[in-house]
Amino acid sequence: MLRSRLLSGLLSGVMLLSAASAFSAEVTLFDGTNKIGVVHEKGRTLELAAQMLSRDVEALTGHTAKVSTRLRDCPQVCVVIGTYDSGVVAGLAKSAGVDPLALKGQWERYGRAVLQKDGKTYVLIYGSDRRGAVYGVTDLSRELGVSPWEWWADVKPRRTERLVIDDTARLSQTPSVQYRGIFLNDEDWGLEPWAGKTFEPEVGNIGPKTYARVYELMWRLKANTLWPAMHINTVQFYGLKQNPKVADDYAIIIGTSHAEPMMRNNLREWDEARDGPFNFTVNRDKILKYWRTRLKESAAYENIYTVGLRGIHDGPMQGADTLEARKDVLQSVIGLQRNLFKSALGRSPETVPQTYVLYHELQEAYDAGLKLPDDVTLMWADDNYGYIRRLSNAEERKRSGGSGVYYHVSYWGRPHDYQWLGTNHPELLRSEMQKAYALEARRIWILNVGDVKPLEYLAQYFLDLAFDADLLKSGPRAHLTGWADETFGAGNGTEVADIMMGFYDLAFERKPEYMGFSETEPVTPVTMSDFVKPDGEKAQARLAAYADLVARAEALGARLPPDRQSAYFELVLYPVRGAANLNARVLNIDLAGLYARQGRASANVYSDRARAAHQAIVADTATYNGLENGKWNRMMDMAPRRLPVFMEPVYPQWSPSSQPGCATAVAGGWWNDENALTFVTGQPRSRVIELFTRQATDQTWTLKAPKGALKLSSESGTLDATNGWEQRLTVTYDGTTELGPIDIQCGGKTIRIHTKLLPAPVPADYVENDRRVIIPLASQSDARWERLEELGHTGDVLRSRLDLPTLQAPDGEPLRYRFSTYSSVGGSLNLVGLPVHALNPGTGVKIAVQLDSGPIEVLDFSTVGRSDQWRANVLVNKAVQTLPLRMLNAGAHELKIWPLDPGVVLDHAEIRLDGADKYYGIVE
Repeated sequence: MLRSRLLSGLLSGVMLLSAASAFSAEVTLFDGTNKIGVVHEKGRTLELAAQMLSRDVEALTGHTAKVSTRLRDCPQVCVVIGTYDSGVVAGLAKSAGVDPLALKGQWERYGRAVLQKDGKTYVLIYGSDRRGAVYGVTDLSRELGVSPWEWWADVKPRRTERLVIDDTARLSQTPSVQYRGIFLNDEDWGLEPWAGKTFEPEVGNIGPKTYARVYELMWRLKANTLWPAMHINTVQFYGLKQNPKVADDYAIIIGTSHAEPMMRNNLREWDEARDGPFNFTVNRDKILKYWRTRLKESAAYENIYTVGLRGIHDGPMQGADTLEARKDVLQSVIGLQRNLFKSALGRSPETVPQTYVLYHELQEAYDAGLKLPDDVTLMWADDNYGYIRRLSNAEERKRSGGSGVYYHVSYWGRPHDYQWLGTNHPELLRSEMQKAYALEARRIWILNVGDVKPLEYLAQYFLDLAFDADLLKSGPRAHLTGWADETFGAGNGTEVADIMMGFYDLAFERKPEYMGFSETEPVTPVTMSDFVKPDGEKAQARLAAYADLVARAEALGARLPPDRQSAYFELVLYPVRGAANLNARVLNIDLAGLYARQGRASANVYSDRARAAHQAIVADTATYNGLENGKWNRMMDMAPRRLPVFMEPVYPQWSPSSQPGCATAVAGGWWNDENALTFVTGQPRSRVIELFTRQATDQTWTLKAPKGALKLSSESGTLDATNGWEQRLTVTYDGTTELGPIDIQCGGKTIRIHTKLLPAPVPADYVENDRRVIIPLASQSDARWERLEELGHTGDVLRSRLDLPTLQAPDGEPLRYRFSTYSSVGGSLNLVGLPVHALNPGTGVKIAVQLDSGPIEVLDFSTVGRSDQWRANVLVNKAVQTLPLRMLNAGAHELKIWPLDPGVVLDHAEIRLDGADKYYGIVE
């Protein structure tokens, strides 16, 4: 039995119809002596579901569960699966005291009841439709101990001597989002080569065998809609006759992306040499015939048709060079597509599920006045980086077709791809989908999952949110903890969640794919990391954070049993180590260059560390592809699209410095002596002294500091090959006033580090340090704001409530933040938010701010299209609005903030005074 916390998570969205489960009776399905069978309603879908359950039972017990369509074949215990009006259900429902007909007309619901009859035990699962019955089966499997990732991530079912459930009658809720699914995309470096060379070589590509495995995973995650893989290297979905048939066998609904209207993969299916240009303005009849042919081929299956028109693949339509022209072509095209539904499918267009995917110029045309039939679902898209571009306004929410969302956790394109490790922050995903659900985007949610691996957790989280919107009410940590407990064993969830949230937090600051500080489309070369500027301390801190994450991940992995090693490597260890090692390769090379300019003997050590980090990625990738006797061979590629950031660099080596002896570098000071540490009276703080040799020769050192306010991490040691001929010394100031110089004896000389104590600012909540003041804005809140926890750059963020009206001027009391400075200089006030977009054209992304008694200023965080500002924002997950400060007098100050638009997300305020160092991010 699963622990109660896990069980309650599995039954999310399920009503218990009898007494509380604490008082229900246990029912033994298997105890080693009895036989168990599975009886299903006739039909391929429930036959496949029964076979899946039989395999699960065998994996758990080692005993086969016989599958049949006849109740008389039932052994001592039997699971019976059918739809509400099937014969196998009707024969038992009355004895079970349930009324399956109550599910008639419902969407993807199921009931479950346990009964004893004629000396046999029956578990009756009855669905409102095929998928409802299937979800009853997959919930039972999970309750018995089978993970949704039993095949796709090697979370092997554990053998047990008993299978036990409780006899509580259950009735599942209607899914929160009607169509929930995934898009297999950018499959060129993972899914397609793996399928073609390893899993399905008989097809040599992604084919029905691969799709069947995808569909079973979708069953276990309660997804119902697939956008199939569609790149040029992949055989188009309808290019293999079995593909749509297998989808129908699994009751999976097929849709297509914005680039594939009318179920057509233009990249592989339109032949310009044969058919002419894919230009509707000059080749209308052939294009209409092309669409009509596919409609007839797909008529027998359950589909959602994408309407509209783009160019071949993912480009603008041909023959229309202006927005007005594109809008006019689309208006004509959609009307003709509606006629095709009627003539080719023999159905009224209003009865055919359709969606218009508002992506790039398709949204621009809609916003410019394109009229869509009321029953067509508006499918809003994010900006490819996790921020939804817009949602339905009040009038659009009245449409019968409703709306939905197409969302990315994998992407190929500008300003930079992220296809490798699955680093999108789950709290950003939750907060954006929470926003979508609140604005009634509930008809269809599709997640771009790339190759499925290594996006397993994010895919499950998204689909769980779609199935049960109650999960949107709280952050992802609890969900992640429960998922990890289920996956790796109860008791491990909290530690896994801590590790993975750290992984997501570091990637939110900057994704590993972006660490080359280069861009794509066009591809630009790798440049020096901003983390190394000005003194390397941000790089050192980032390396230390990743090293700590890896150490914790490896320690936990070493404690897990053998049957979880492959799963842990795929789901946790490879992503964590991959991100850490790419950061280590980039940052160590840049630190090597910085330290070589300083004449350090350690420069070559850092270069060697960079080489070792790259070799570790190569080795881990080979391990991944060799897991489970090569099951995943060719699935993991460490360099998608062969972008510059992934390529192995030249590792520089430097000759020894001509200067002998020791030297120091001091970080975090700004006084007029470069060998000085500055502290602020009354503010405890730690600083770093880096002690190093100029040449690769061993040196002993001792340190002498005045007794009083300073504590040092070490007072003596040796600089040698084991520490790279350098030592990082932490100097901690306790806030009192007894300071003095620090003397270091090394290399036959004394190096004096001066200390400087700056005056205490006026007491306040936030005070100047390092010539800046950092204010985490989520430290204050009121009824107009909601806190999004564990998101952003300072811990939590604030979001102005989604139901707030848009205002032209501030109204009501502001949020107030009191801070003080001891410098009288100029600078800037920077308000840092997340780069969210306006909810819809009727709103913006504006706040009002006031510093002290100065003027009230309106700040707008919105960006236009794919502008340079937007590109810069999404790479760092920040949107910054700046007010110049000509002079800020020393003393107490107050910052006031009012919301003007709903959905604005604020992270922190930074008062940056003249002379402050320019670090990546903030200095804490």
